[in-house]
Amino acid sequence: MMKKQAFNPYLPSDEYIPDGEPYVFGDRVYVYGSHDQFNGKAFCENDYVTWSAPIDDLASWRYEGIIYKKNQDPHNKTGKKNMFAPDIAKGPDGQYYLYYTLGFSGVMSVAKSETPTGPFEFYGHVKYPDGNIVGKQTGDVFQFDPGIFVDDERVYLYSGFAPKKTSPLRLLSKGRRMVGAYVFELEKDMLTVKSGPALIVPQVSDAKDTSFNNHAFFEASSMRKMGERYYFIYSSIHEHELCYAISDYPDRDFVFGGTIISNGNIDVDQQDRQAEYYYGNNHGSLVEINNQWYVFYHRHTNGHMFSRQACAEKITINSNGSIDQVEMTSCGLNNGPLLGQGEYEARIASVLMSDKGANRYRPWAILNKYRQPYITETKQDGEDRPIQYIANMHDGSVVGFKYFNMMNLNKLAIKVKSKMNGKILVSTELNGKQMTAIDVKSCEEFSWFSSRELENVEGIVALYFMFIGEGVLDFLSFELS
Repeated sequence: MMKKQAFNPYLPSDEYIPDGEPYVFGDRVYVYGSHDQFNGKAFCENDYVTWSAPIDDLASWRYEGIIYKKNQDPHNKTGKKNMFAPDIAKGPDGQYYLYYTLGFSGVMSVAKSETPTGPFEFYGHVKYPDGNIVGKQTGDVFQFDPGIFVDDERVYLYSGFAPKKTSPLRLLSKGRRMVGAYVFELEKDMLTVKSGPALIVPQVSDAKDTSFNNHAFFEASSMRKMGERYYFIYSSIHEHELCYAISDYPDRDFVFGGTIISNGNIDVDQQDRQAEYYYGNNHGSLVEINNQWYVFYHRHTNGHMFSRQACAEKITINSNGSIDQVEMTSCGLNNGPLLGQGEYEARIASVLMSDKGANRYRPWAILNKYRQPYITETKQDGEDRPIQYIANMHDGSVVGFKYFNMMNLNKLAIKVKSKMNGKILVSTELNGKQMTAIDVKSCEEFSWFSSRELENVEGIVALYFMFIGEGVLDFLSFELS
């Protein structure tokens, strides 16, 4: 029997878990994150859930249910405030502690459970030794995107939010400072500040003469340890990239390491490499599974920033401790490229562009669709078995998939619907020589159209589909044979 393949996004098509923090507890890997709605109107509208998979089968994810509800926080009894990106750690006492903020409240809340799947119960707010809540006082550092890390029995809490000075988000700070990323050490109760805060990565206005120039801190604090070195993962001021900083200590002396991944497939330091996917904010972290390290991150769907889905990629840790930047792929957690045969859903695309390329989704602009292709569903949030597909392909739109291991591919077919006749040009390189062309006729329902017989295609390749026509095309799936 053929082993089940893993894809990006790795969760079911109707699940929207951004800001993923992956952890191995026992023989399973768990992912914790925010919880968006399909076609949402704001970030993080749903309650927290978690998913898990066996460490030896990263294609078989299991829904563990709701682990914590918005209205469990005493500051949110009506449930009207959304819970932003959480993080979790197993404390010195063996209990599991979940850290989060309610929207832009600037206060870090903590929930507690005996198991990694909950149910979690409210535990308290991070506080100073005198009992005052951290983030409540004028002059406090603004609390956002907490990252929790237990190093042996010492407990470190990371936080920070530093948009550009012109950003209207700074108006929400209400007298609290936005300076970059910083760290507290907590007591073993996981709640009380022992020391800090101490700045570890600067904001953009303070980064010019540091190693963080051009990659200053914005948000999304997360800490990991590899060997004897500490890796602070964060979203830079460019937002679409996850970066890392390295130190021999968990609370000081960090230097910029590099970019791990961009959810627009952009290399910021090479200005001639343009976006290959519509991008926005990014948040995630690293995990080691069976001696292989992965980066977990999210992509954007439905033409805006409020319906984000979980993705992951293999990464390489070099002998000097550096991490090579990786690209977005369709195979993600799969052990290598996908098989070059069978039917694949178009929703696993890792390249998505209009004839003018791809660009950034704006945070508060809903449905930036226009002539842009976007990934969407046929049903609303919570309904059973929605169909996810790529909508709104116009003349020159490109959808790409990386990568397949082709073995004598000689035919392919596409399942699409279109309001006018057109063609799909297929190639193995972006803007490269076409491999074949598939004629598409106007059809109101998704229908199959096949290529002529191809010369055998072999090896590890990408596939790119470009629509040429005057109408609008929706792309559901394709078949390789």
